Amino acid sequence: MLRELLLAVMMCSGACAQGSAPDETAKRAATASPPTCDGALKQGGLVICHAAPGETMTVAGVRQVVDDTGTAQFGIRTNAPSVIGWSAASGAFGDLAIAARDDEFRTIKGFDCDKVDARSPEQKAHAAKSWQIKQEAFARLNPGPGALGGFIKPADAPASSPFGPTRKYIGVSKVTGEPCESTSVHQGYDMAAPIGTPVVAPAGGKVILADPDLYYEGGAVFLDHGHGLTSVFMHLSDVDVAAGDVVKRGDVLAKTGNSGRTTGPHLHWAVKWRNAASADRGGDFYIDPALLLDLPVSEPE
Repeated sequence: MLRELLLAVMMCSGACAQGSAPDETAKRAATASPPTCDGALKQGGLVICHAAPGETMTVAGVRQVVDDTGTAQFGIRTNAPSVIGWSAASGAFGDLAIAARDDEFRTIKGFDCDKVDARSPEQKAHAAKSWQIKQEAFARLNPGPGALGGFIKPADAPASSPFGPTRKYIGVSKVTGEPCESTSVHQGYDMAAPIGTPVVAPAGGKVILADPDLYYEGGAVFLDHGHGLTSVFMHLSDVDVAAGDVVKRGDVLAKTGNSGRTTGPHLHWAVKWRNAASADRGGDFYIDPALLLDLPVSEPE
């Protein structure tokens, strides 16, 4: 019996040395569950695809590689079609039904134009410098679980303005005396918070920008959660973190205020999804923070 066992080992040694052992990636793929995609399936929401690490997933034409969390996460544009497709490099595919938005259109008259656009040379210079600071911050992508740990509201305050409405502003500039008219989409989730209300991290992440005086945003903090998801907090009175800080969900970041281009004290919370496949950041867009609050927690912090 011992002789037969030794003979079998000797016969295997040559074949095994030539690479007959299964590839580790293939082994993981064989034992993983089939790829699936779910999430906040509404215009302005987020698709979360689940697959073996290393798998390539494509949603609505955007490709990502699944990381060590076993997910790839894709923002959904506010004008996305009612059905978007997903596929995996391994061959799995499917369609996702996307619920439509019903955002209102509002006209706001008697507005101070300087609350909307930079008018004077000093304002324009401040706005240009702020734009450069923001672009440099958004150029950096950091690892993290993204939406897997769940999101909480960043302030203990009621919602005052949702994500999505289109606003037409008509007014006069107090600086130049000239009339103005502009139209924009509200790309954040506003909370009616009095000045000094603590602002906490809705999910863990790395601070990529902390500035007390951006032109439009005023005091601002940008928090990168990973998977391209970045929370932006505006109009702050105090900034209590610095770029490079790593925080957990619930950690204090700042205090609410009335700084920047705003008409009254409140917290503006926006979430930008940054497409890692877009080198020039042309594929980035804002999604609805309120939809993230309804996502289940699949990876506790």
